[in-house]
Amino acid sequence: MTGEEHPGDAVPAGAPDESDHVEESVRARHGPRIAAELEREPVWARDFTDLAYEGRRLFSELLGTFLLVLAGAGAAVLDAATHGQIGRGAEVTAPGLTVLAVILFMGAVSGAHLNPVVSIAFALRGDFAWRRVPAYIAAQCAGAVLACLVLKATFGDLAHVGATLPGPGFSTAQVFVVEAVLSFGLVSTVLGTASSAQNVGSLSAVGVGAYIVTAGLWAGPVSGASMNPARSLGPALVSADLHDLWIYLTAPVVGALTAVGAALILRGPGGGPGGSRAAQGTLQPPRTGRR
Repeated sequence: MTGEEHPGDAVPAGAPDESDHVEESVRARHGPRIAAELEREPVWARDFTDLAYEGRRLFSELLGTFLLVLAGAGAAVLDAATHGQIGRGAEVTAPGLTVLAVILFMGAVSGAHLNPVVSIAFALRGDFAWRRVPAYIAAQCAGAVLACLVLKATFGDLAHVGATLPGPGFSTAQVFVVEAVLSFGLVSTVLGTASSAQNVGSLSAVGVGAYIVTAGLWAGPVSGASMNPARSLGPALVSADLHDLWIYLTAPVVGALTAVGAALILRGPGGGPGGSRAAQGTLQPPRTGRR
């Protein structure tokens, strides 16, 4: 109520209400039980089809991926620049801690996917609209490229600008399998913590960050433990080394598809209201005069 309504502004009796259409679509998508839970949420937290703030969400994805790649690729660049002073432990820890921080400080804006296969996995599970996926992926890739441009302009073309490459002595097949398996674990962790069944809240950031560090510690020497097509695409484009890029674009997708199948077996379809909030963010529109 704004306090300035007039009799002529009233909705005619029997006229369709826009909220009725929203409720029907929610029931069709999630079923009556979850729809009843969603209806108890404030409008701003459940009306994820409103794209009015999509630009802010896309900027969040761009910025978050920029910071992730700046830390991940930057650690490799600075390790080369300092002749090994960074070390492999710091190289694999930096991106994990960065993801943890990004999820905590702006995960509520966009969901902090930071990874094309995460956006695809959320969409496959039904927690994220497919029409939003292309723009999310474009923002993630733009953030990755921007981070690598900054690294190259600052330090030069060291370590292929932090590119993820097969380790010496490992075959293409081995690298592909490792990247697919690592991506399966990462997406499983993301989907599992972003689920009403787990209900871990902000601890999901700790789980995802910890998995990234763990994957890098045991498998980094094999493939670089990218698990993220945008993370690999940025350095490859900026350094103009596309030779092994196809592995890092396709293997994470295979892992993500497998993880969605595993999530279906473990929890059934969808992540529930908690999964939708985690996937899409809960960006609250500014206050208006309405109550």
